[in-house]
Amino acid sequence: MMQQQPVIFSVNGPVVKVRNQNIFSMMEMVYVGSRRLIGEVIGLTDTETTIQVYESTSGLRTGEPVEPTGAPMSVTLGPGIMTNIFDGIERPLRALESASGAFIGDGLDVPILDTEKQYDVTVKVRVGTMLQGGEVYASCPETSVILHLCMIPPNLSGKVVYAAPDGKYCINDEILRLEDAAGRVHSLTLCQKWPIRRARPAARRLAPSRPMITGQRVLDTLFPIARGGTAAIPGGFGTGKTMTQHQIAKWCDADIIVYIGCGERGNEMTQVLEEFTALKDPRTGKSLMERTVLIANTSNMPVAAREASIYTGITLAEYYRDMGYHIAIMADSTSRWAEALREISGRLEEMPAEEGYPAYLPSRLSEFYERTGAYEVLSGREGSVTVIGAVSPQGSDFSEPVTQNTKRFVRCFWGLDKALAYARHYPAINWTMSYSEYMDDLAQYYEREVDRRFIPDRTEISGLLKEEQTLMDIVRLIGSDVLPDDQKLVIEIARVIRVGFLQQNAYHAEDTYVPLKKQFRMMELILHVYHRAKDLIAERVPLDAITGSGIFEQIIKVKYDIPNRELQKFDTLTRSIDRKLDALRAQRKEAAL
Repeated sequence: MMQQQPVIFSVNGPVVKVRNQNIFSMMEMVYVGSRRLIGEVIGLTDTETTIQVYESTSGLRTGEPVEPTGAPMSVTLGPGIMTNIFDGIERPLRALESASGAFIGDGLDVPILDTEKQYDVTVKVRVGTMLQGGEVYASCPETSVILHLCMIPPNLSGKVVYAAPDGKYCINDEILRLEDAAGRVHSLTLCQKWPIRRARPAARRLAPSRPMITGQRVLDTLFPIARGGTAAIPGGFGTGKTMTQHQIAKWCDADIIVYIGCGERGNEMTQVLEEFTALKDPRTGKSLMERTVLIANTSNMPVAAREASIYTGITLAEYYRDMGYHIAIMADSTSRWAEALREISGRLEEMPAEEGYPAYLPSRLSEFYERTGAYEVLSGREGSVTVIGAVSPQGSDFSEPVTQNTKRFVRCFWGLDKALAYARHYPAINWTMSYSEYMDDLAQYYEREVDRRFIPDRTEISGLLKEEQTLMDIVRLIGSDVLPDDQKLVIEIARVIRVGFLQQNAYHAEDTYVPLKKQFRMMELILHVYHRAKDLIAERVPLDAITGSGIFEQIIKVKYDIPNRELQKFDTLTRSIDRKLDALRAQRKEAAL
């Protein structure tokens, strides 16, 4: 008996059901309705198939056909990804705009990558070569700063029976033919497909040993993240999550940036496009977009595609990791992604957990964050994927489920503070609630590449900030007049640390990015003055005389006054400050006589 064409039985938002069909597989990509909307099978029983549709289901009717593809939900990987902006299921927005205008239509069949653009391809292998999964068989310049390496798919190996000569090729042109152990011949082009929900394999995972340097002092010094690490930036509305991610994306030392706008406002993605296009990359002198890819699934786009967008982004990142690049992913925001999970779960009539989120929220978060890391990849190179995920708790309530579950799976927590943001202290990262578990892993790097005193200085700076917190509790109760001068000095030096070191001006040429060596010299100067002032107070020099000398204000302005490339000026400034402090000591001795 001939199998009937599967048709839609019910439509509930992005959830579509088909009755009495056994031709589908779990996680299979399907085309839904006469408009051929893209969907994915997320549930199977003996009588019913449940499909999650990644496009708007408005106007979809029961009785319309559903077409299986026999393949999982996948992305196309190849030259042309860089500089592009995709939606949540890797459809290029420029192609969608060309096909439907300013408002994206449904069921549009557009090429994922430019099939007509030619690349200058260098073929790396010859006929007769034995190749394993992950090995490079061709390369081509994707942008002026990114060399694209074409790799054997991880699940394939065999002998080369045909290799094209060097030359100009489009992404679908045959470059290689590979005969596997079973005698089957596989044709390889410049691109390949990979399922978004399956992590790409690597040879072995490496221990974190090198920081991802951002140029932001509060991050690099107090709460560093390792290459291949995970970090969360939770904060309420207006505390600067997006701006902090923008700043990290602009200045961090990752080779490639994958920016995922997951459920955020469209104007924020527009700002990323405009700024990254205009900004000159400090590493290459080219446009920052030349090593950036954007995944845009804004709040007015289909909610189901929002759920897929972070998997699309991390699959693209893993692909470039396998080439030996270091990738930084900005996921903004994982709360909106969790809200998409909650909506779809509600449509599926699943039993809700805390605040209506599905019970599997923690496992989905862990699946995402576990795909990060530093690896030795199949080709023998080293690459990494670092994820920095923004979390948007309503009312800055860090006890809500997404924030709490995210803390379980990340090792860096950069908590944004409303009070600091409203006081115009940026980055508004609260130094008492934030933490980094990478400090011990990175200690050797800081000692080797910066200075052996970097870690002790960082520890002392943190201790002073904590001591100030304790003293301020006393001041709020009974005032500052009861404190002795040595404790008042702690409060004063903590102010210098907060304003002169932790606060950073993104619009100042010298302060927007600060190298590690200058960060260290700034810490050294602050602590040198603190120790000298503490000694003077022990010799009964009044604190008012020290503050009246203007030394503390000099230190605060160091971030602007001393250029990043002229660190020798710290020695001159230190000698000048020492002369002022020596003069205060001499005055005290004269007064005692």
